[in-house]
Amino acid sequence: MRENELFPLKSEQPQAKNIREIINQYAKFWYLFLVGGVLGFGGAYLYCLYYTIPQYSITSTILLKGSENGPDVGALGDISINKSAKNINNEIEVLYSLSLMQRVVSELNLSVGYLVEGRVKSTEIYGRDVPISVLISRFDSTAYGKSVFIHLKSNNTYLLEEDSGKVTSNRFGQQVNRPYGAFTIVTAPNNAGQNWAGKKIQVVFQDLKKVAQHYNQVLYILPKRDDASVLEISLVDPLPEKGINIINKLIEVYNNEAIEDKNLQAANTIEFLDERLKYITTELSDVEKNVEDYKRQNELTDVSSLASQYLEQAAGYNNKLSEWAIQIDILESIEEYLGSNNNQYKMVPSTLTIQDPTLAGLIARFNELQLERERLLRNAFPNNPLVQNINEQLEDLRTNIIENLRNIKKGLIITSNNLKASSGQYKSKISKVPSMERELLEINREQAIKQNLYLYLLQKREEAAISLAASISNTRIVDPAIATDYPISPNKRNIYLMSILLGLAVPFAGIFVYNLLNTKIQTLKDVELLTGAPIIGELVHNTSGEALVVTAGNRSPIVEMFRLIRAKLHFAAVDKENKVILVTSGMSGEGKTFFSVNLGATMALTGKKVMLLELDLRSPNLCSYLGLPHGLGISDYLVSDSIILDDIVMASEENEGLFVIGAGSIPPNPAELMMSSKLGHMIDNLKESFDYIIIDTAPVGQVADAFCLSSLIDSTIYVIRYNYTYKEQIAILESIYRNKELSHPMVVLNDAKPDGRHKYGYGYGEYGSKRKKSILS
Repeated sequence: MRENELFPLKSEQPQAKNIREIINQYAKFWYLFLVGGVLGFGGAYLYCLYYTIPQYSITSTILLKGSENGPDVGALGDISINKSAKNINNEIEVLYSLSLMQRVVSELNLSVGYLVEGRVKSTEIYGRDVPISVLISRFDSTAYGKSVFIHLKSNNTYLLEEDSGKVTSNRFGQQVNRPYGAFTIVTAPNNAGQNWAGKKIQVVFQDLKKVAQHYNQVLYILPKRDDASVLEISLVDPLPEKGINIINKLIEVYNNEAIEDKNLQAANTIEFLDERLKYITTELSDVEKNVEDYKRQNELTDVSSLASQYLEQAAGYNNKLSEWAIQIDILESIEEYLGSNNNQYKMVPSTLTIQDPTLAGLIARFNELQLERERLLRNAFPNNPLVQNINEQLEDLRTNIIENLRNIKKGLIITSNNLKASSGQYKSKISKVPSMERELLEINREQAIKQNLYLYLLQKREEAAISLAASISNTRIVDPAIATDYPISPNKRNIYLMSILLGLAVPFAGIFVYNLLNTKIQTLKDVELLTGAPIIGELVHNTSGEALVVTAGNRSPIVEMFRLIRAKLHFAAVDKENKVILVTSGMSGEGKTFFSVNLGATMALTGKKVMLLELDLRSPNLCSYLGLPHGLGISDYLVSDSIILDDIVMASEENEGLFVIGAGSIPPNPAELMMSSKLGHMIDNLKESFDYIIIDTAPVGQVADAFCLSSLIDSTIYVIRYNYTYKEQIAILESIYRNKELSHPMVVLNDAKPDGRHKYGYGYGEYGSKRKKSILS
């Protein structure tokens, strides 16, 4: 049989990863994974219980009234004086405005926070859970971020503890003055009668603007559908009651501001109409008095029947002249209104009956800028650049409107003159009527103009008053603000899962790094990857505590492993002699002497005569393993001609057929002594009397004694011990194998533990009930 068939080279051996082997490497540390999983679960439990703040989602739905594509009716168009189209995106931006949120925070008094101390963290309280209320009278910016502690007492008093450690006693309702502001602490009405004595409340003063910015960041406003004017308003907050109040107040403030804008426009229109009505009333009274005086003076009672026909024909022209006169008068009124300095920053009423799109657009833009200016002035000074910019735009628009009014008026005057020229044809006919009748007609016509204008303005004034009184909100609440029943964060399921996985990953990573950094031989695969030398067996861990484990009738796992090695040695020597076997290792402590003794005993069980040579002349231990006396030995035989071979041979009392020659006296030059020709003659003589000669030598990784015997041996067994031999030492074995420095080197792996990482296990034979310390030296 060829050697590479029985013991394939490393390149010929399969290199596939054994998944079960990898799993078994980690399975033996199951207790670490159990501890890691328990610690991960415990850490997640403590984190969720003490270190996280539950967050709730609060949501409300509102409907924006008014169609986005609806008409933009002017202030004097109809009874819905403030009706206007809405762009849903514009309204969302208004709801997101910082000024709106600042107003919400101010009205809810959210610039003052209340906390109660817990065992691990402080928890914020709000609303009905707060036993006190802080009323701020005066504050400056140095108060932001400051905290005070309120220790409640039973006698309507409290102790005020400040950051500096100063503690003062005060009564509820008593104003507290400090350099950074003044405030008053009162008991909350909803907590009247409850016993809060001994409670400690932390009061935190916060910047109104920063609080508003915070809630703007957590506020989400989204359309429910693309084709609908329904908005969903939501935010996340640890206090559901607080979140509900913020959303409700936001909608309330938004509606109030919209109503205020509408009312401002309606109030300005009413003010303008009142002024015009006063003027028209005076003029109408004067005209009516002129009619009365004229008829009395001229004693007129009826119109001449002769002029009736002509007057009817001229009536059409007169009506048109009356309409144009009304429009000219309205234009003059608006021009006079715009020209007044008192009305510089007031809204301009509609153009009434003047149907000019350019003028209507200019006035609409002018009113929008007036509203924008009023809104800015709520939070800014008149010298603000934004306000100044709007002032400039208003002045330019005012000029353009006045110029447009004058152009329209010129056109109306020209048209009116043309009508007057046409009516002049009938005047020549009417001239036949007494001049008094004609003068009366002119007075009546002027009276009709003033009367029609008065009625028109009075009607519009009533419409504006009704619109002001009937102002309603821009929105309708579809779903009121409501909080979720359970927190949306923290997600306990994910936290527990990730913590347990982390608890399992830490020992896994530790074991992986440990195996990665471990420089000792751990598995059979480690040896196969580092050397091409054939492996003939693997010895399990010796738990018997005895040096000689191979005895007749013993079928323990380790004895079966020795029998398997014996069989492989027999197959390896089918076509050649294999009587002299050298046993060595890389360093001391790997079990080469233990292996030599028990290998010899295994061979002796088959009826063979086996000789054990203790050629580790530097540190001999073989005789001690077998309980034999230290007397004359090999070193004595080699240096003395008076000592014969029979003088140094000893028989084992426990194993028939097993003989030993000890090292003898420790020589000063063991390497040179082993190169003696007499040693070769000794081995040749032993071959004639013994079937096998097993030589126990010094480690080749420490001394070169074993190499002196290369010409005397048939094969070499190199012992490697799990979790003891360093991987770098396998390079010595590989050099021996590749360079053939020792004859036919083979590998035996020693001290395999039942951890699932080794090829051979404990499932065969008997297993000792007592676990004793292993003898492997």
